[in-house]
Amino acid sequence: MNYKQRLSFFIFVDSCIVLTAVFFSRFLVNATMYVITMPIIITAIAILFSHHFFSFKHKLYKKAWEYASIGELLIILKVVTSSILVAAVLQQILVGEILFRLLGVTGALHILLIGGSRFCWRMYRDSFIKIDTNKKRTLIVGAGSAGTMVARQLLKNQEAGLFPVGFIDDDLKKQQLDIMGIPVAGGVSSIELTVRQLNVDKIVIAIPSLSKRELNTIFQECAKTNANTQILPMLEDLVTGKVSVNQFRDVQVEDLLGREPIKLDIDGISEYLTGKTVLVTGAGGSIGSEICRQITCFNPARLILLGHGENSIYSIEMELTESYHASPIEFITEIADMQDADKMNFIMRKYQPDVVYHAAAHKHVPLMERNPEEAVKNNVMGTMNVAKAASWNGVKTFVMISTDKAVNPTSVMGSTKRLAEMIIQKMDKNSSTKFVAVRFGNVLGSRGSVIPLFKRQIEKGGPVKVTHPDMIRYFMTIPEASRLVIQAGSLAKGGEIFVLDMGDPVKIVDLAKNLIKLSGNSIEEIGIEFTGIRPGEKLFEELLKDDEVHEQQIYPKIYIGKTSELFIEEIENLLTTFATMEKTELRERLLMIANSKVASKPLFPISI
Repeated sequence: MNYKQRLSFFIFVDSCIVLTAVFFSRFLVNATMYVITMPIIITAIAILFSHHFFSFKHKLYKKAWEYASIGELLIILKVVTSSILVAAVLQQILVGEILFRLLGVTGALHILLIGGSRFCWRMYRDSFIKIDTNKKRTLIVGAGSAGTMVARQLLKNQEAGLFPVGFIDDDLKKQQLDIMGIPVAGGVSSIELTVRQLNVDKIVIAIPSLSKRELNTIFQECAKTNANTQILPMLEDLVTGKVSVNQFRDVQVEDLLGREPIKLDIDGISEYLTGKTVLVTGAGGSIGSEICRQITCFNPARLILLGHGENSIYSIEMELTESYHASPIEFITEIADMQDADKMNFIMRKYQPDVVYHAAAHKHVPLMERNPEEAVKNNVMGTMNVAKAASWNGVKTFVMISTDKAVNPTSVMGSTKRLAEMIIQKMDKNSSTKFVAVRFGNVLGSRGSVIPLFKRQIEKGGPVKVTHPDMIRYFMTIPEASRLVIQAGSLAKGGEIFVLDMGDPVKIVDLAKNLIKLSGNSIEEIGIEFTGIRPGEKLFEELLKDDEVHEQQIYPKIYIGKTSELFIEEIENLLTTFATMEKTELRERLLMIANSKVASKPLFPISI
C-alpha cells in the first residue's frame, strides 16, 4: 500500500487501540460494565487526539515496522507518556481530580497494544517465514558491532543469498551466548571445527579493527576449511554508501602481506605540492599512476602525466578527470620518449614544474638480461635526460623511483638503476634542484609482480611456477609505496637515497600457497612447480647493507643511506660506447660499475 493508505490504516488501528485501552481500563479498575461516563469520555477523547498529535510529531507513522528495534520502542513510550500527561491535565481541569489508577492501567495497555501491533509483523517474519534452504550457511568472524550489523542485514535481506548460522569471537564473555538467535560457537582456533559442525559454506570476516597480522592468522585458520572466505568492505565505503554491508569482497593477498596504514605528514606534503605544478614520468605505469592518484589529494595546480605508452596515459587521464571533475586541478598529458633529450627539455621549459617524480623505467629482470642496451637507453640515458632537463629549467625537487635490486646488483636491470642513482646524486652536487632517489622492493599487484602471473596460472588449473623454494622478497602495496615516495619528497634536502622499510621478507612459495587458498582451491589441486632461478635473479634482495643504513629513521618507515662512491666518468664513457658492445660485454661492464669494481679516478663521496 502507498503512504496515504498506510497512514489511514494506522490512524484507524491506533484509534481502536486507544479507545479499547481506555474503556477496558475502566472495567479492570472499577470491575464494572458501566464504562461510559463523562470522566471516561473526556479521558478517551484527550488520549485519542493526543496520541495522533504526538505520533505525527515523533514520526511514529513513518517507521518501517518490519525493521523495528529499540528506537521505535522509545518513540512509542514518548507518545504514550505525553498522551497520558495531557489526559491527566484535562481531568484536573474538567473533572476536578486525576484518576491515577485509571491512567496507570490505560498507559500500560496503551503501550502493550500499540507496541504489540507494531512488532507483531516483525515477530511473524522472523519466526514463521521459512528460511530459503538454498541460502549459503554463513559463519561470521567477529561478534562485535560490525559482525552483528552483518548478521542483522543478512537476516533482513531475503535476496542476500546468505544465512548466518554462527559467530566466531575470541572474547570469552561472548562465547556460548546467542546473539539475535545466532550462537557464538568459539574463538578463532575453533573455526575449522565449527565449519564442520555447522556445515558452513561461507566465512565472512567482520572485524574492521583487525591488524594485518591478525587477519593473516584468521585467514590461515579459514584456509584449513573448504568454505569460501570473504571480508567486510572498508568502513569508509560503507559510510559513504559505495557498498552495502552485505556486499563482501574476497580476501586478497594484499590484505595478508600489507602492513598497517601509513600516517603521512599532511602539512609537510601540502607545503610542497598544493598549488604547484607536478610532473610524473611513467604516469601510466603501476607506481606512476598511483603516485598521480595520491598527488591529486593535495590539490596541485597542474599535474603533467608523461609517458611513452598512449593507452596507459589515456586510461589514467580518464580516471583522474572523472574522479576530480569538480576540482580545479589541470590534468595535462604528454606522450614522449625519455631518450629524446630535446623533447624532455622542451616539456620542462614549457610547463616549469615545481616537482618531478621520475617513475619511468624498464623493470623486468629477465627481459633486460636479454636486452641490456635497451635497459641502458631507458634507465640510464633516459634518467640523465630527464634530470638534466629538470636542472636546466629550475625544478625545485626531483624524486627518482629506484629499487632494491640496485643493491649489490646481479642483474642488468638492477645495475642500470644503480647507475641512475649515481647520476641523480652527481646532479645534486652541481644543481640548485634537490635530487633524491627512493628505493624499495617489490610492489603487490604491479605489472611486473609475480601475483598477476600466479593468478593466471591458477585460473588455468596450475601448476603455479616458483623459481626456488627458498626465494624471498620484500613486498609493499602500491598505495603504500606511492605514499612513502611522496612523503620522502617532502623530506628531501638533496642527494639522499631514501630507503623504505619493507617490513619482513616473504617467501615466494608461501605467497603462491596463499594465492591458491584464496582462489578457493587446494594446493594439491593446483600444484607448485619449481623452475630454477632465472638469469640475473638472487635468492634474496637487500635494501642496503647493514653498515650502509643510518640506524635512526628520519620518518616512520623511511631511512637514509650513508655514503657512496660515484663513477660518473665511467658512466659517461659507457653511454658513448655501449652501442658498439656485445650484450655479454655490456652486461659485465654494467655490473662492474654498479658494484664499484672499476678503478675509479676522482671519487665523489656523498651523503645519501
